[in-house]
Amino acid sequence: MVNSPAPMHSINNTELSSPEGTRLEFNPSKAVIKLGIDVHQEFYVVVEQVGGGNPKPAQRFRKEAFVHWAARRKSQGIQVHAVYEACGFGFGLQRQLAAQGIECHVVCPQKLDEHNRRVKTDGLDAKALCLKLDRFVQGNREALALVRVPSEEEEQLRAIHRQREQLVKARKQLEAQGRSLMVNHGIEPVKGWWKRRTFAALAVPKWMRQLLCNSQPILLALEEKIRALTVQLQGAAVPGQPRRLGMMTSVVIDREVGSWSRFHNRRQVGSYTGLCPGEYSSGKIRLQSCVTKHGNPRLRAALVELAWRLVRFQPNYQPVVKWKQVLAKGALATGAARKKAIVAVARQLAVDLWRVRTGRVSAETLGLKN
Repeated sequence: MVNSPAPMHSINNTELSSPEGTRLEFNPSKAVIKLGIDVHQEFYVVVEQVGGGNPKPAQRFRKEAFVHWAARRKSQGIQVHAVYEACGFGFGLQRQLAAQGIECHVVCPQKLDEHNRRVKTDGLDAKALCLKLDRFVQGNREALALVRVPSEEEEQLRAIHRQREQLVKARKQLEAQGRSLMVNHGIEPVKGWWKRRTFAALAVPKWMRQLLCNSQPILLALEEKIRALTVQLQGAAVPGQPRRLGMMTSVVIDREVGSWSRFHNRRQVGSYTGLCPGEYSSGKIRLQSCVTKHGNPRLRAALVELAWRLVRFQPNYQPVVKWKQVLAKGALATGAARKKAIVAVARQLAVDLWRVRTGRVSAETLGLKN
C-alpha cells in the first residue's frame, strides 16, 4: 500500500511555525507574552507578542492603566516578560512590574533602527525591543544589553553624593558668573570673592557690589550644604582605609558600584569602569583606540582621581611601581603617555578594590599601606 502525501497546508504549517509556536498549537494556555515598552513621562507605548506569533500593533497606555493591564494578563496564569530602555525616569516601572510577578528587563539605550530606514517612531522602537526580547526569552543571552537594576537602598545612598556633586557644580557656576562680571568691567577677578571676609574687602563699584549681593547669600548657603554632605559621606567610610585613599572617594566608588560581589572576574570589573581600550579590527588590521567610556562615568572619574593620588602617596602600590618611569615627577614622557599610564593604573585599581572588597586579597598584599 502506498502512503498518500500529506496535505499541502499541513506541510507549510510545519515549516513556517517556530518550535514555540508548534508547542502552543497543542497547549495554547502556556503562551508566553513579550512586551516591548517605549517609556515616556506621561504614557507608555507598548508592543505585545504572544507566543511565537507576529508582534501586535502598538498600543498607547497611561501609566496606571498599563500596570493594571499587565497585572491582569499575569493574573490569567500567563508568563509575561517585559523590556524597556534605561532613561531618566528611573527603575520605578521595573519594580512595579516585578511586584506583579512580571519579569521585566532594563537595557542600555541603543539605536533600534536595525534596517537603517531612517524612520523612528515610538511604535517602531517598542516593536524592535519586543523582537529583541523574543530572542532573549528563547535563549539568546546576547540579544539584550541588560542594565543592573539597583535596589531602592542603593539608589538612596548614591543620591547623597550625586546631590553634593550637583551643588558643587552650581556653586562653581555662580562663582564664575561673579568673576566674569569683574573681568568684563576691567577689574581683576578675585578668587573666592563670595566668602564673607573677602567680600567685605572687595574693591568694586557700588553698583557691582549690589549685583554680587544677589549671588553671595546663595553661594554661602550652597557651601554650608556641601560641607554638611561632605561630613555625612566621610562618616560613612569603612574604617582602616589605606593611606590617602580618601574617605569620601572610597564611599563614592563603593556606592556607585553598589555590590562588588556581582562581578565574577576582573574582565567584568574593567569593562564596567569603561577604562578598557576600544578596538577596530578587520582582516590583518588591528587598531586599539582610546578608552570605551562604557559604564559609569562617576566611577571612572573617581578612579582616575584616586589613581593620581596613589602615585604620590602610595609609591609601593604594584601598578604605580610598574608605571613609575612614566608617572614619576619630572619623567621624560609625553602627555599622551602619562594619560595612558594613569588609565592603566585606574583600571587595575578598580580590579584590586574588587579583590579587596570581596576578601580575595588584603590591601597590604597589594602594597597599599595604612
